Parts: sequence; C-alpha cells; structure tokens
Amino acid sequence: MKLYDFPGVPNPRRLNIFLAEKGLDFPRTHVDLLKGEQLAEDFRSKSPNCDVPALELDDGTCISQTNAICRYLEALHPEPPLYGRNPREIGLVEMWNNICFTNGFQAVADLFRNGPDWFEGRALIGPHNYNKIPELVERGRLRINNFYSDADKHLNNQDYFVDGYFSVADITALVTVDFCIWAGMPAPTSCKSLLNWHSRVSERPSIRENS
Repeated sequence: MKLYDFPGVPNPRRLNIFLAEKGLDFPRTHVDLLKGEQLAEDFRSKSPNCDVPALELDDGTCISQTNAICRYLEALHPEPPLYGRNPREIGLVEMWNNICFTNGFQAVADLFRNGPDWFEGRALIGPHNYNKIPELVERGRLRINNFYSDADKHLNNQDYFVDGYFSVADITALVTVDFCIWAGMPAPTSCKSLLNWHSRVSERPSIRENS
C-alpha cells in the first residue's frame, strides 16, 4: 500500500496519529497542497475530492477521506481498537467523532478558508472553485467558542470523549483544537476540563511525533 500525504496539515495529521496508535506505516508520496498538486489530473483519479490523505491499495484501489481510510485500516488491524470496543462504544465514538468534526473542525475551516490569508476562489476543498464568504469568518468564531464550551462540559469528570478510552473522537478533537490554536483561537482558560484533556492527550507518543 502507498499513502499520499502532506504532513502537518489537519486531515493528514488525523490519519498519521491514527497510524501511530496502530503501529502502522506505509511508503509515502508527498502531494504539495500549496502548489496545487492535489488538483492535477493524475491525482484526481486517485482522490475524487482532490484532497489528502489518500491510500492506494496493492490492487490499485484508492481510498480517500480520512475517516474512510481509518475505517478500512481498523477493519484490517482491529487492535488496538480506536472505533470502540463493543457495539455501544462504536456508536458513541462515531457520534462524538462526527460532532467534533462538524461543530469544531468544519468551523475553524470556515474561519480559515474564508479569511483574507487564504487563496482566492478556494473557499472549499475539492475539485470545484468557490468564492469566499467573509461572513463565515465570524460565524466560524462563534461556532468554535460553542464547540469549546460544549466539549468542556462533556469532558467534565471524564478522561476521554467516550468511556475513559482514547479513540478517533479524541484524535479529531485534538487536531481540531490545535487547528483553532494555529488559527488564533485557543480555548479560553475557563474551559478547564477541555484544557486538562488537551494537555494530557498531547503527551501521547502518537501525538508528540505528529505535532
């Protein structure tokens, strides 16, 4: 298998943390997003949404989208389980992973990609060009603050997002919080439970080596 990657940016980072937790690694091809290599015709055939990461299987099949790749690898390598250890946890992990991605990750993406520092006409990832909507910057800020307060409340008196057990929901939340910090919106000091969680999970070897 071969991984198409651009280390350091949020979605590839989510996968690389997952791989480190699983003890997996693959030969890698660097796709430079800043140069627009993800939009090249040969890469579009591997990643229909023109994004990384993408995993090319030995038979030539390509799987893109971070969660899809993680799901595929979880099925191949179930230990340690990162999507839940029983049916109840599987449902809860999927729920919190989606909540963190929708309410946090996509909120900071709106803030970042619609702001003045991003490329014109590329307000959304994908094969099509879309103009920025400046109003989404302020909505993104509001959504991030709500994500922080909701996550802080959820993490009160528990170590991880689901059942005291580190999962992909924690990976998505951790990368989201770091993305927000990079975008200039760290969590407020009042979110003590969230900040304690972030400090603790940031010390995991998988995260330290992908920071």
